[in-house]
Amino acid sequence: MGRVSDRSSTLAGILCGMAAGALWGLVFLAPELARAFSPLELTIGRYVSYGLISIILIAPRWRTLARRLRRREWLALAWLAVAGNTLYYILLSSAVQIGGIAMTSLVIGFLPVAVTIIGSRDRNAVSLSRLAPSLLLCAAGALCIGWQALALPATGTVGAQLTGLLCAIGALLSWTAFAVGNSRCLARLDHISAHDWSLLIGVVTGAQSLILIPVALVLDVPQHHAAAWAQFAAVSIGVALFASVVGNALWNRASRLLPLTLVGQMILFETLFALIYGFVWEQRWPTMLEAAAFGLVVLSLLSCFGAHRKPVGDRARAVA
Repeated sequence: MGRVSDRSSTLAGILCGMAAGALWGLVFLAPELARAFSPLELTIGRYVSYGLISIILIAPRWRTLARRLRRREWLALAWLAVAGNTLYYILLSSAVQIGGIAMTSLVIGFLPVAVTIIGSRDRNAVSLSRLAPSLLLCAAGALCIGWQALALPATGTVGAQLTGLLCAIGALLSWTAFAVGNSRCLARLDHISAHDWSLLIGVVTGAQSLILIPVALVLDVPQHHAAAWAQFAAVSIGVALFASVVGNALWNRASRLLPLTLVGQMILFETLFALIYGFVWEQRWPTMLEAAAFGLVVLSLLSCFGAHRKPVGDRARAVA
């Protein structure tokens, strides 16, 4: 019975991770859909919307949840909101607008490697030796995308490309810290549901975004026509609802059901779907290198799933 339960939990976690990746892939398109607005404005629009939606959804349970939160949880919510949302999205949007989707996808594609390596240090985690084939395939897929990006004509100066790269690396580090910290918070907070934890992060992120509004006004007084504002609002609300509210809830569910070494590999679905959306947006088929990257990423996922399957001997001992 335990084996069936473990398998169903793993399958549910994988499906949640896959669905979260499909929704998160949309964030790579958002800076292109609302290019007239700066990364800071896009961040404010997305997370103010996320905060408002979270407040509405969590309001009926707010008093009960607030009593369960101690100072430690509020501090965790504050830094997770910065690392996984506010700072991450500013850096990601900047990287996409300055360096392009391909280069950004390449760097973010190394997220699974970083998270999985950190997760391998956890107690009872799958060893790095068993995860090595999956990590190498993941890195090879990311390098294929990088080679493709280098082969394309440069869209800006060397300085701009370097700035975009640094923003992408910053986004990588920021979200790696979030993925690890969030997974460990969920592991110890069994009295708070994964969905409520996601909404709490949304409330805190919305509050942080309000603080950024005066900063955005000082840096640049927005002067856009009505149609641009309507598009901005639609993109902000759409990304907040699907990527932040629904996507984050699915991700938290996956983080609770799967070990960190497998959760890290789930991030590959974001890269896969971001590339698919990019092809649709650009109205083209993938190149040979991009197709190879797809294949390598899929093989990386399959290899990681295989590494997390218990050997026959372990299953026999579990049954006994």
